[in-house]
Amino acid sequence: MAKPIPASPLARPLPDLSTVAGVRLSAVAAGVRYQGRTDLMLAEFVPGTIVAGVYTKNACPGAPILWCRQAQTTPYARALLVNAGNANVFTGRAGIQACEDCADAVSKLLDCPPQDVFLSSTGVIGEKLPQDRIIAALPAAQAGLSEDNWAQAARAIMTTDTFPKAARRDVTIGGKPVRLQGIAKGSGMVAPDMATMLAYVATDAKLPQNVLQSLLASGCAQSFNSITVDSDTSTSDTLMLFATGLADNPAVDDVNDPALAEFTLALNDLLLELALLVVRDGEGATKQIRVEVTGADSNLSAHRIALSIANSPLVKTAIAGEDANWGRVVMAVGKSGEPADRDLLSVAIGGTWIARDGGVVENYDEAPVVAHMKGQDIEITVDMGLDDGQARVWTCDLTHGYIDINGSYRS
Repeated sequence: MAKPIPASPLARPLPDLSTVAGVRLSAVAAGVRYQGRTDLMLAEFVPGTIVAGVYTKNACPGAPILWCRQAQTTPYARALLVNAGNANVFTGRAGIQACEDCADAVSKLLDCPPQDVFLSSTGVIGEKLPQDRIIAALPAAQAGLSEDNWAQAARAIMTTDTFPKAARRDVTIGGKPVRLQGIAKGSGMVAPDMATMLAYVATDAKLPQNVLQSLLASGCAQSFNSITVDSDTSTSDTLMLFATGLADNPAVDDVNDPALAEFTLALNDLLLELALLVVRDGEGATKQIRVEVTGADSNLSAHRIALSIANSPLVKTAIAGEDANWGRVVMAVGKSGEPADRDLLSVAIGGTWIARDGGVVENYDEAPVVAHMKGQDIEITVDMGLDDGQARVWTCDLTHGYIDINGSYRS
């Protein structure tokens, strides 16, 4: 970037991080694009670690996405290598070769098959990845591996992020303690399928890949696929879950096993926390916005309506300006293409109902809504009055800061 980006006013400090048995991480400076900061993260997993992943639905994915999809056809992971500054997207055969070279180099260091090495890249699109710089930095990355380097890893994968993002949960499976801990990066080019970002979660739980994959996909739907900053779906979105199997939990082979109930809730909660940290770091954001839609024709319809509201530049700029312009919410509902009836529609902001049954509430007092708009956490509720479909998504406001950041992204 041409100049440092100030920290988001919605930033949150890193939580109290711990270790995950069977995971070691490091962060080094490879000089991929940035100078004077770490930009390469290496994670090493104990042999036998199981992996699950959910990846972007963008039709022009980066070479690392193609690599990970193929690598995940076997259930094991021994390493994860992530670089910031260059996305290795739209780089043709050179991008594939870069992945092969990096995976091969890591596999030699850790004495494992290349297909057990997972890769991610984030940053500028359309520039060849300087894999020689990455490979040259690998010995230092290997030497720096430590189970305590979670915070350093979270910082190394940042691009336009203004603060590192991490979350932790300690729960049980069948009465035996297990831990979940994860890091994420994301700030712009954020929209569902998946919402743009990189996120990596590790657990010491002992779980088979089919259960791990099912849990991750379900949790993603409620978190990373329910956030949006700017409606743009990244070419590099990656969410991965690694299970080292070193915990002493009883065997589980069914995602619906009651023994998994606490773990499932914790995973979903952790994924949502990471996703909301991405929203809170939305480029130029000053407010986090929750959009809740009820009474829709179906849950899918509710989700589409909620995203129509959350992605509306007019809604987002009104909130940035602390203008309680609820008419823009009505507009966004109507343009969604989903079933709607003006005379059944109700709109609330901050818990105050403004419109019901196609008109303004009698004796509506705007004062509490105006007061709510001055806060950092904004709530919009829409009831369609049609059926029982419901959904909830999160976004942020749209300010001139978004233009400042993206107008000089490559400089």
